[in-house]
Order: sequence, then C-alpha cells, then structure tokens
Amino acid sequence: MKRFYWLTLLSLTALLALLVNPVSAAQDGTVVASAIIVPSQISKLAFLTPALVREVLVKEGDEVTAGQTLVVLNTPEAEYNVLAAEAALRSALGEEKVQSYRRVKDRRNGKVFFDVVPPEVREIAHTRVQQAQALLEVAQASLAQSTLAAPYDATVASLNVGPGEYVNQNQVVLTLATLNTLQLETTDLSERDITNVKIGAPVTIFIEALNETVSGEVAGISPIADIVGGDVVFKVTIVFEDQPQNLLWGMTAEVTIGE
Repeated sequence: MKRFYWLTLLSLTALLALLVNPVSAAQDGTVVASAIIVPSQISKLAFLTPALVREVLVKEGDEVTAGQTLVVLNTPEAEYNVLAAEAALRSALGEEKVQSYRRVKDRRNGKVFFDVVPPEVREIAHTRVQQAQALLEVAQASLAQSTLAAPYDATVASLNVGPGEYVNQNQVVLTLATLNTLQLETTDLSERDITNVKIGAPVTIFIEALNETVSGEVAGISPIADIVGGDVVFKVTIVFEDQPQNLLWGMTAEVTIGE
C-alpha cells in the first residue's frame, strides 16, 4: 500500500512538472514561426514632378534591366529648356574661341602691334562657358525627372498609369520586385524567442502551397519590434539555400530555426 502511495505521488509530481514546464520546440534550441514569401527587393516608383504621361514602355509581368526606360512624361517646357541651354553653351564656346584668336591694335614707340586680348577678357569668356555648362546640366537634370528608369534588374509587379493620364508628384506609378530572388519574413516570432535566433542559423522551411520542405538560413533580424494583435514580434529575414520552383510572392510557410 505504501509503495502504491509513493508511485502515485511520483506520478503526480511528474505530471505537475510537465504542466508547469511544458515541453516545446524552443527547449532544444529551435524556434518555430510562421513566415511569408516576399521579394528580396521591392521598389515603388514615382515622379518628382506632376505631368501627363506620354509613353508607357512596359506592362505588368515584364522583366526589365537596370537603366531601362519605363515611363516618360510629356514635359515640352523641360525639353525646350535643354535645347535653349545647348544653344547658349555653343554660343559661349564660340565666343571663347573668338577671344582666344582675337588681336587688339596697339601703338608703341611709333609702331603698330597686334597683341592678344588681355587675360581678363579671356577669363570672362571662359567663365561664361562654365556658367552655360552648369545651366545645361540643370536643364538636363530637370528633363531627366520626366523619365522613369529601372534602378535594377527586376519584374514589373504592378502598373498604375497609362498614356495620357495625369500623375501627381510622388504618386506611385509602378512597382518593381525581384521575383526571381524571393525570401521569407517571419510574421509571429515573439520577443520570448528572438534571443534564440542568430544570424546564419540553419532553417527548415515547409511551404504549405507546394507541400515541400527546403533549407535556408537566417539573413537578418529586425532591430525594431512590431505589434501584431497586441503581441510584440520581431521580423526575421530568411534566405533559401536553393529557391524552389513555382514559388510565388505571398505564399506562407512554417519555419523552424535551429541554433
């Protein structure tokens, strides 16, 4: 009877210990969290000046390269300013050349000499060339603001304007994303678990939509917390070891982060 009593007491003690300190994935150093698939780079592009759209040279889904022209505004005044500045520069260069060859008549000791113009005159002509060059660069920079170019190789994820439409300053015209280089961002990794996550830690990734498990590693940890549903969470960025086929932006995954 006494033996039965002690076995019962031990069983209750063990059960109580389990209830107070439940076994979880974090006890072996791993952390489990939900994550979402996102591009490694996303850019929402806009113009600095308002105007009508002249040309849209891409469509949604197009792959573009760095420097490729995407959208052009109709800015005749800016175009005229460049032409006028180019003409002013040509005139200033011509005047500088004339002054470099120009000779002035001078009479000394009863004789006539043809001397080069004073250095101050040539310096003034050169200064005017520099001023004209600066004005041209300003006009060209202003005109460049009417052309939207791709900052890097990417895919046109969304396009929000068409030819003839009016765009306001800082209105998002299109969105670029690196859809060929996707990564994961955790959505519910709590402040209790973030201390167990290290840069370079191995990650097992289960992608529900593909029913596939792949490997990756922790590439970044946000230094700032977010509040989600009243909970304090930290975003952890995870990169794939080998990106799986048919992966799409917005798919969800469960990640298990190792030590």
